[in-house]
This record gives sequence, C-alpha cells and structure tokens, in this order.
Amino acid sequence: QVQLVESGGGLVQPGGSLRLSCAASGSIFSINAMGWYRQAPGKQRELVAIIPSTGSTKYADSVKDRFTISRDNAKNTVYLQLNSLKPEDTAVYYCNAAIKRRIGVRTIDYWGQGTQVTVSS
Repeated sequence: QVQLVESGGGLVQPGGSLRLSCAASGSIFSINAMGWYRQAPGKQRELVAIIPSTGSTKYADSVKDRFTISRDNAKNTVYLQLNSLKPEDTAVYYCNAAIKRRIGVRTIDYWGQGTQVTVSS
C-alpha cells in the first residue's frame, strides 16, 4: 500500500532547470535511503543521486556539479534539483525509496512510475 508519486518533469532547453519531486504515501514506519535513477532510450538505468536518512549524499559523476538531491522527512518527499541541463540528461527519471512499513519487518525498495525529462532546443 506504499505509493511513490513523481512530478516535475517536462521539456526544457539546454541550460535550463527543473525540480523533481517524489512523495511517498501509505503505511510507512520509516524511510531509509531515497534516490533518483534515470534511464535513457537504449541505455541501462543508472543511479543519479542518493540521499540516506543520515550521512552524505552521493551523485553520479556526470551530474555532481549540477544536480542537488534533498528530502523533507516530515513530508516523506525527496527532491532533485536539476540545473544547467544538457541534452544528454534526457531520460525517464525514477524515484526510489527504501521503506520499512512496520517495525520488525524488512526494508523494501519501492519505485515511482517515472517522469520524463527532455532537454532539447
């Protein structure tokens, strides 16, 4: 009954910016790491950024100086700020969250449906 809903994708010109959001809802005891992945046509899905419940964020080398991941634990939401976008950033961006629904049960990865980001002039 956990659901991740992404929003914020769209079409932007090179150099533009977008802000992606992913809100988790449902029966949630706790959320560990949250992250963003992306998959371009003909390519494998790759990790873009991850933010643990505690500790440092991590980024793919290709986006480290341009993207920023953040989270609002009170809202069970993770964000990805995409700046200085390039055509090669075009992909479907997927939200991921490691969620523990009840104390005493294992943590399970949940995925959003994906949101399209297209960078083109």
